[in-house]
Amino acid sequence: MRLCVVGLGHVGLPLALLFAREHTVVGVDVDEQLVAALNRGELSAEEPAIRALFERVRADFTARTAPVPADAYLLATPTPLDPEANAADLSAVIAATESVGEVLSPGDLAVLVSTVPPGTTDELVAPLLARTADTDDFLLAHCPERALPGNTLAEMTANSRLVGGVDAASTAAASDLFGAVAEGPIHETTARLAEFVKLTENTYRDVNIALANELATVAERVGVDGHRAIDLANEHPRVAVHRPGPGVGGHCITIDPLFLAQSAPSTRLISTARAVNDGMAHHAAGLVRETLRDAFAASMPVDRRPTVTLLGVAYKGDVSDTRETPALPITRLLQSAGYEVRVYDPHVESFAVDPVALAEAVTDSDCLLLVTDHAAFHDLDPTEVGEAMATRTLVDTRNHLDADRWREAGFSVRVLGDGRDSPGHGRES
Repeated sequence: MRLCVVGLGHVGLPLALLFAREHTVVGVDVDEQLVAALNRGELSAEEPAIRALFERVRADFTARTAPVPADAYLLATPTPLDPEANAADLSAVIAATESVGEVLSPGDLAVLVSTVPPGTTDELVAPLLARTADTDDFLLAHCPERALPGNTLAEMTANSRLVGGVDAASTAAASDLFGAVAEGPIHETTARLAEFVKLTENTYRDVNIALANELATVAERVGVDGHRAIDLANEHPRVAVHRPGPGVGGHCITIDPLFLAQSAPSTRLISTARAVNDGMAHHAAGLVRETLRDAFAASMPVDRRPTVTLLGVAYKGDVSDTRETPALPITRLLQSAGYEVRVYDPHVESFAVDPVALAEAVTDSDCLLLVTDHAAFHDLDPTEVGEAMATRTLVDTRNHLDADRWREAGFSVRVLGDGRDSPGHGRES
C-alpha cells in the first residue's frame, strides 16, 4: 500500500515514519527546505526514537512538496487559533484537502488527523474533497492524534485511538489502516464524535489546571502550602486536581478548548478557564515584583535596572518546544516593567531573548524565575549560583526545586501556590 501524509510537523512526520514500517510512504510539506533536508537524510527531531526510526525506514519514505497518487491520504496540517475570530484557522486543512483532491481516485481513503472543531470532517472536508476530486466515491474519516512531545512514538502506538468515519465503510477502512501501527485499543465511532472527544480531553485538562491555579492563588492569600493541600485532596478517591503553574503552553491545550467554545459561545466555563490560565503569567511576574521589592527594601539599586534570569522557556520540562509557552508573556511583562531579562534553557536554542550559558545568565542577576521544570535544574548548585548573583532571590513557579536547599544558600524563595512565604504569613502553616 502507498500512503501520502500531508503535513510533516510534530504529528505528521512521526506518524509517516510509523506507517513507513509497513508501507511505502510519501511525506508532503510546503516547506521546501524541510523536504530537501529529509530527502538528504537530515532530521532535526530531538527525540532519539524518532531519529532511530527515520534511519530504519528511509528506504520506504520520501518527501515531496505536493501529494502524489496513493491508496490512502493522511491530513496532518496545523490548525492554529485565528486570534481575531478566536476560532480555528482551518486554512491549512483546506489547502491540504484541495491538494489531495487533485490526485484522489475513486475508492481512495482520506483521514483527517488534525484537531478540528466538531463537524469539520463532515461539513468542510467531505464536500471540498468531492468538489476538488470531482467524485464522491471515496472513504473519509477522522482519527485525532494523542501524543505528548518527548515521548511521541510510544504514545502514538500505545495510546487508544478514536476512528470516526463519515459512514460505516470509512470507519472500517480507517480502523484497518491504523491497526497496522496502533497497539492500544481502537474505538470506532463517527467523525463528529471523534472530533468532539479529542477536544474534550484537552478541555478537561485546561479547566482542571485553571482550578489548580485558582487554588494556588487562594493558598497564597490564606497562608497555606497549596501544593501540599492538592496532594492531600488527591488522596480522596474522587479527587484528581492537576498542578498549578505559570500558565499553560503547547499547541493543544492552549487552543483546543476554544474550538469547543466557538461551537457554543454561550458557554462560559471553558473561556473562563482559558483566561485564568493565561492570567498566570501576570501572577508570576507579580511574584517577581513582590520578591524584589522586599529584597531591595533596604538597598534599592539606583544605578542599574534589576535583572531577572528565566530558568527554562520551553512550555514543559525536558523538551525544546516553546509553542505557546507562558515564558513569552512573562518575558514581555517583565521587560515592560523595566527589568532586564536573561534566559537559561539547556534545551532551547532560540527564543525572544537569546538563551545564554548559565554563568552569563546568572552573573549580577537579582532574581531567578523558574518557569520550566527541566530535570537538569535539580543539579544547579545554589551556593555557586548565588555567589555569581547580585541579589539572591528565587521565584519557583513549578514547585520544582528544593526550596529549603536554596534558602540554606542565602536565597529568599517564593514558590507559586505556597502562601507560607506570602507577606503577612509565616512558614508554620
